Amino acid sequence: MSFGYKNDNKKRMNILHLEASVGWGGQEIRILKEAEGMRARGHNIIIVVAKGGGLVKEAKKSGFQVYEINFRKIYWLSSFFKLIKIIKNHSIDIVNTHSSLDAWLGGIVCKCLKIPVVRTRHLSAYIRGGLNGIVLYGKLADKVVTTCEDMVSYICNLSKKTKDHCISIPTGVDATKIVYKNQDVEDFRKGLKIEKDDFLIGLVCFMRSWKGIYDFMEAIKLLKNEKNLQWVIIGGGHSESYMLKAKEMGLNNLHFTGHLENPFSAIGALDVFSLLSTANEGVSQASLQAAFLQKPLITTPTGGLKEVCIDNLTGIQVPIFSPNKVAEAVLKLKNDRALCLKLGSNGKKLVDEHFTLPAMLNKMEKIYQSVLK
Repeated sequence: MSFGYKNDNKKRMNILHLEASVGWGGQEIRILKEAEGMRARGHNIIIVVAKGGGLVKEAKKSGFQVYEINFRKIYWLSSFFKLIKIIKNHSIDIVNTHSSLDAWLGGIVCKCLKIPVVRTRHLSAYIRGGLNGIVLYGKLADKVVTTCEDMVSYICNLSKKTKDHCISIPTGVDATKIVYKNQDVEDFRKGLKIEKDDFLIGLVCFMRSWKGIYDFMEAIKLLKNEKNLQWVIIGGGHSESYMLKAKEMGLNNLHFTGHLENPFSAIGALDVFSLLSTANEGVSQASLQAAFLQKPLITTPTGGLKEVCIDNLTGIQVPIFSPNKVAEAVLKLKNDRALCLKLGSNGKKLVDEHFTLPAMLNKMEKIYQSVLK
């Protein structure tokens, strides 16, 4: 696997990642991918995760030294000293924090030990301002990394810092992992009873309230009389309520796959990729993967989605909460296969030029080196 250049003249860094989230999603996957990439470049990576966190198993499987501590506030005193011990035992040079609780605890520890902190903000969600923003994103962070451009000026204003304090570094696509066989695509469509002439639109995400799933379902209802249209939601999460709603709405042409360990053949089976997030979205990995696989996109302009789904270049942008516009976009693409090919080709080019894993690692490495000077 290639992670881009490795420069042996650069200082070997001991990097500690802190993650208070107990989930397993895009945020945790980014941490792991970055850790693997930096290790391949000669750096030493240690990971501290909340007890029972989803990252624990995957990071250990990948061969990292992983510690579990409790980031809840009532445990901060004991966790404070545990963290100091870990940092000293591994001669940590720099700490990267990823969630609110670990950013507070890690930031305070690092200030005491005079160790630089990079705060990675993965979501585009609202951040409580005032003293909270000034301290958490200013005083306790030497640099802030976001995953979409929308958040850069917002965080600079919030933290009362100049524009060089924050930089957008989207999660890069690892092209070596996005592989599948044509037979896998055929098997996926057959498994859902998708006919050869059917046009398949897929929404790929971990199902949460802000992923626009109800808007997706309303668009299906609007197009219920359109022939040869099939729809699929790929991903795990809070699926029960959505499956029940689909049944109530009579959406017989909507399929649910649940979580797929390897989703690439499923994405490869789509004619159109859709993600209709209404909030919180960075540069979605699923949208990047779909663009890399030359799928035309239909997304909202939320957060970093518009950096990948560029209207009329790589896909069609629709306003949030607008199932009628989603339906219009689907019909436009269904009736114009040449447009689908054009948008898909442009999407692949965009990812190759701006959103690769080596490009992300290059930028992160420069950020770490800048705060160590």
